[in-house]
Amino acid sequence: MARALSNMLFKGFRSMDYTRTTASASGSFLQHGMRFSTSVPNDPDTHDDFKPTNKLDNSDITLKDIVEQDVKDNRVMIYMKGDPEQPRCGFSSLAVRVLSEYRVPIHSRNILEDPELKNAVKSYSMWPTFPQIFINGEFIGGSDIILSMHQNGELKEKLKANSSE
Repeated sequence: MARALSNMLFKGFRSMDYTRTTASASGSFLQHGMRFSTSVPNDPDTHDDFKPTNKLDNSDITLKDIVEQDVKDNRVMIYMKGDPEQPRCGFSSLAVRVLSEYRVPIHSRNILEDPELKNAVKSYSMWPTFPQIFINGEFIGGSDIILSMHQNGELKEKLKANSSE
């Protein structure tokens, strides 16, 4: 009896269409009969505690200040998609793998969490793409530049020179 029930249940799951996703223009999508939203609710009945907030709104700190402080305070700083433990793009993953070869602490910020931070980093470095890597306060570049520096020995020298200062 249990086996028959188990088989019936398993067959039911196996026949479900797991790839069916329906998107709508309002920032929501339907998947497996459940509606998910990617936009901020504009419901006047939503309590303020549940609305997204920007912690910088009531302070004198700007995103530019945060980027400057990150770059100044961290020997290796990477602005990337995702984080070093779980990169969200191949270029970010490559940069982390290359930097990890040198066993240096890697400090990072996930630009996917805050589009305003992404724009602040772009204007700070004057560089349009991510990841963006800074070593000892100096903008180095992205994953292609880090890989090239790794292959020709420049990255090892840069990290070694900065560690003795």
